[in-house]
Amino acid sequence: MMVIVTQAIPDRLRGYLARYLVEVRAGVFVGDYSARTRATIWETVLDEVEFGNAVLIWQTNTESGFDFKTVGKHRRIPTEKDGLKVV
Repeated sequence: MMVIVTQAIPDRLRGYLARYLVEVRAGVFVGDYSARTRATIWETVLDEVEFGNAVLIWQTNTESGFDFKTVGKHRRIPTEKDGLKVV
């Protein structure tokens, strides 16, 4: 399971994400893909985000049960505290 939450992204990136993921709410995309496909989708987000921002959340074997990455100029930057990522 993966979730991408976006804000102020270009229309072409929104269309790209909508091809692979379900947009359950404006700017919130959900899907279930392998780690390889997730990485490919995220690389496109990194290349196309421009002045917007995005966060990628995916299920993994960590203490919290998930991990996440962020990108963009006006984003929250995660830090690690006692083995957990916090914002």
